[in-house]
Amino acid sequence: MGLKPFIITYISVISFSNFVFVLFSQTIRDIIWSFFRDASGVIILGLVFLFAFAWLIKARPHKIPKKYFITSFDVYGMETHIDGLRTEFKNHDVAWSFMKFYKKSYPLYNFALVSEEMKQDKKIIFKYI
Repeated sequence: MGLKPFIITYISVISFSNFVFVLFSQTIRDIIWSFFRDASGVIILGLVFLFAFAWLIKARPHKIPKKYFITSFDVYGMETHIDGLRTEFKNHDVAWSFMKFYKKSYPLYNFALVSEEMKQDKKIIFKYI
């Protein structure tokens, strides 16, 4: 009769500690791991869709001008015409390159890269140096 309470207590403590060990070492860990694995998949998929949407918005076709013009301005800011300069271009990069060359050749003049839209009366200035 003296050993029976100790044996029952010992078996109860061992079984409870085994239950707690299994609970914290496998069950809770597996639940947390599966949650973060699924959550990270959702986050990555969401970021993929976000970047795809941003790319589609940015990649949509824009209406670009068909002609670009270089306009020259004198020291007082008045629009002038310099003989011998090419002022009409079909490509933005070529017009920008010529404009930089003209600025080096004529440092007292300022140059603007402009485009005329059909629907607007005003010229649109893209770059000014």
